[in-house]
Amino acid sequence: MLNALIQALKSKELRKRIYFTLFAFLIFKIMTYIPVPLTDPEVVKNLETVTLFGFADALSGGALKRFSIVALGVSPYITASIVIQLLEMDIIPVLAEWSKEGETGRQKINQVTRYTSLALAFIQSLAMAIGFDKYYGGALLIPVNVTPFMWVYIALVMTAGTGATLWLADQITIKGVGNGTSMIIMAGIVASFPYMINDLVTKYIIGFDSSGNVNKGIKNWVMVTDPKQLIIFILVILVMIVIIIAVIFMQNATRKIPIHYANRPGTLAGQKDSHLPIKLNPSGVIPVIFASSLLSLPLTIASFLPAGSKWASTLNTIFNYNQPIGFILYIVLIYLFSFFYAFVQISPEKVAENLKKQASYIPSVRPGKETENYISGVLIRTTVIGSTYLMLVAIIPILFTMFTTIPRSVEIGGTSLLIVVGVAQELFAQIEAKTKQQRYSGFIK
Repeated sequence: MLNALIQALKSKELRKRIYFTLFAFLIFKIMTYIPVPLTDPEVVKNLETVTLFGFADALSGGALKRFSIVALGVSPYITASIVIQLLEMDIIPVLAEWSKEGETGRQKINQVTRYTSLALAFIQSLAMAIGFDKYYGGALLIPVNVTPFMWVYIALVMTAGTGATLWLADQITIKGVGNGTSMIIMAGIVASFPYMINDLVTKYIIGFDSSGNVNKGIKNWVMVTDPKQLIIFILVILVMIVIIIAVIFMQNATRKIPIHYANRPGTLAGQKDSHLPIKLNPSGVIPVIFASSLLSLPLTIASFLPAGSKWASTLNTIFNYNQPIGFILYIVLIYLFSFFYAFVQISPEKVAENLKKQASYIPSVRPGKETENYISGVLIRTTVIGSTYLMLVAIIPILFTMFTTIPRSVEIGGTSLLIVVGVAQELFAQIEAKTKQQRYSGFIK
């Protein structure tokens, strides 16, 4: 990765793309500090102490707890993309036809996805504004006489913020490096890392005075003399490093199925073996995002119900993954969505059909139905391993929060780490491909 980055910095074109991407990150970071109009700054400032946002706030780069115009980030687009992908599976015939029309159909689907994401952004913005206002007893807005038009106005401003974020992501895709949407998400998550390290250092290194109280003033900072605190700090850092290495290894882990071609001699000198690669985790982080989104929907409904009502407490008990029932449900949903997306992305029936058309086969396996069953079996076994790994990484932050005193801002593992590692690997692969392409172009010239 470092080699690819050094080669990229030597290229004038790639340098421009990297600088443009960094400039886009700066614009996005500035937008996270622009407050929503008509809101009371003092009330919004109290939102930063709320620990209910978690991963949603990380996706927005801290904009959610500041209740800025880009508080939703690209979350509506992620939800819309998942919904459209599901509807493409012959649920809506038009979308299924477009998915088979190549680039033209893909552009139509992208357009529908954008419109759907803006509609979801408006609904989420309206619900979020009303929910926050209710959370603070009707003190969120400055005007005393609040009218429905004010809520619509706030929702439109936040929807425009989501639209501006998606436009910025498109500009990164065209003029920068990497996929714009993924890069915006990664930028938001990475922006929270300094706060996480600061909380760790404050708690375990310089955060305690002689009486054991946490110091918030710089003048009162003292080094911790309790060796237990230092040991916990070192262990937390080591666990984070080990998890990062394990995630990188598992993200690249692939099961290779050998493929032979009937019309190619197998004894040609220098011939490389062909294979069908199947990743242990072909669905990426989508199952975790979809599972958490599905659980958050009933919790959002519960926030609008009267405090202490039977329905609100029931929904919080069943769908909150910090509770035993919600925790088990969260794990089950991760497994279900992992298998669902694995078979969506790698269709054994289509793979077997394509192999047959190419006059290729898997050794000791007959073409057709037997090949389809063989690929299905391999996919099931790899997905069991991949979904288990995905589940473990997703629940590690929950377990640490339950059984340790680590600050809530410190996520050891979790969805954020999966996204950062996945996007970073794709980014450096693209940079390396571009540097090689330029090298070949120079050689031809």
